[in-house]
Amino acid sequence: MKTIVLAILLLMATHLTAQETMKPAPCGPVPTENQLRWQEMEMYAFIHYSLNTYTDQEWGFGNEDLQLFNPCDLDCRQWARVCKQAGMKGIIFTAKHHCGFCMWPSAYTDYSVKNTPWKQGKGDVVRELADACREEGLKFAVYLSPWDRNHKDYGKPEYITYFRNQLRELLTNYGEIFEVWFDGANGGDGWYGGANETRRIDGKTYYQWAETFRMIRELQPNAVIWNDGGDRGDLRWVGTEAGNIGETNWSLLNKEGDVTWPMLHYGLENGDSWVPGETNTSIRPGWFYHETENEHVKSLSKLMDTYYKSVGRNSCLLLNFPIAPNGRIHPTDSLRGIAFNKMIHEVFKKDLVENGKLTIENEAQDGSTFQSSVFNIQWDKPTAFNRFVVEEDIRYGQRVKKFALEAEVDGKWVPLKDELAENGDGLTTIGHRRIVCFPTVTATRLRFSVLDAKCKPVIKRTSVYLAPELTADIPNSGEKRSSSLHYFFSNPKQMMIDWDTEQTITSFRYLPPQNTREGTITHYTLWASTNWADWTKLASGEFSNIVNNPIWQTIKFAPVKARILRLDADRLSEGDRMAFDDIEVITE
Repeated sequence: MKTIVLAILLLMATHLTAQETMKPAPCGPVPTENQLRWQEMEMYAFIHYSLNTYTDQEWGFGNEDLQLFNPCDLDCRQWARVCKQAGMKGIIFTAKHHCGFCMWPSAYTDYSVKNTPWKQGKGDVVRELADACREEGLKFAVYLSPWDRNHKDYGKPEYITYFRNQLRELLTNYGEIFEVWFDGANGGDGWYGGANETRRIDGKTYYQWAETFRMIRELQPNAVIWNDGGDRGDLRWVGTEAGNIGETNWSLLNKEGDVTWPMLHYGLENGDSWVPGETNTSIRPGWFYHETENEHVKSLSKLMDTYYKSVGRNSCLLLNFPIAPNGRIHPTDSLRGIAFNKMIHEVFKKDLVENGKLTIENEAQDGSTFQSSVFNIQWDKPTAFNRFVVEEDIRYGQRVKKFALEAEVDGKWVPLKDELAENGDGLTTIGHRRIVCFPTVTATRLRFSVLDAKCKPVIKRTSVYLAPELTADIPNSGEKRSSSLHYFFSNPKQMMIDWDTEQTITSFRYLPPQNTREGTITHYTLWASTNWADWTKLASGEFSNIVNNPIWQTIKFAPVKARILRLDADRLSEGDRMAFDDIEVITE
């Protein structure tokens, strides 16, 4: 055992344990014990499954037929086994999505599994999954949508009592819960007990979150709360569902006040509360299962990129596995998830610091103000590596603001930049864990320099690895492009597509703008004509969750002969002119 006592505390992850001679004073906000346990999980799974699975939708309207729910081979143990083999430490289950359908036999509504053909109404998916998680040694958590497009009282005070009653059922009947997840989508059009209308609510005040949070703390004192509106929960959304958080990522926000997108994505350096970011994304383009996405499951390289940009940026990764209509995780998703976990273990199985020697080049201080610290790792012979891992002991706060990484190659110091960073070299914050990725370099020394910090750094780990090349990746088929289509805009919210001859058309696909919300179509109507005079309405509706998850949207309809298609943008997310990244028309 080696003990290194310096003005700063260095606990090296060379699997040699350093003894603390004194504990540093906290530097700004620090995590709770619940948040520390959560951060150590690093990766856990989302499971999306509901009536949407059988209607091929992302968001149900609230009037879907209960007879649709009758899976032939529902197996929660298969879900748990797959998630465990994929490296997940727990599962968050969509107990109720926006359509209001309850995956447990709630005593407070008829719109639940108790009135479906599945198991003659005697089934309870939440119970089966909670039991399966514990059998596999996984933690269990629940997602309960605050928005309910089925309930007649949504938008009224009476609904809050209903919502809390259902939450109490989930928090008292299914054992320990590690996280409670509340979606940020709240209010809009819905069935609402047959009213078929649009209802708007103030997400900050309507749900009376403070009282709901008190109930959660009482019933599940070890749970963390994810909340995207109203009062601050324990965790924050990162502003995107694409699977990445900012390369600068502070685990801080202010307890009160509005939150902007940069605050969600990058945190707030001088925030007054510890609110770390949770990076949520799906292994497929959508959150629910769609057969058309079977060929678009994220590749192994994309999953590794997601890992580096979430876990490797001071966050936890919440990776979604949708359930197929038969009641199981699809084999493609399963195999890809398992390969993902194996690759993580392959990348980080051998810490090259074990073969090197640590030295402190210099460290300077001026009173309580930190100036700089430089640490060298030296090898007896040239060593190849391409990953650097560093961790702060966040029990004492998040401190490092900027650092540098250099390798000595042929007697010269070469700066190493994070090739995954969007801005510059991206060597800013560290937090719980920072993984820096760079092209393979062969060097005799590696220099890690803390250039700026809020307080004296408390570094508990530095590790170096050589990640293998991804030689066994499974490529995904690319999306079809539609550059050959002849289209024009008859007005800012209307697109016309025409052909020289009549076509038999079966579906229309829309890819929204990828780098902006401006012009994104959220509600549409699609028309067809053979003569420019007589128009047939093919479909109308919403592109659910398109703003947060801007993926391909498919409009299906019965085969129809047409020479012209007309797409009306009934509602846009932002702006007054419709926009798209790509469109596609499927013909027979």
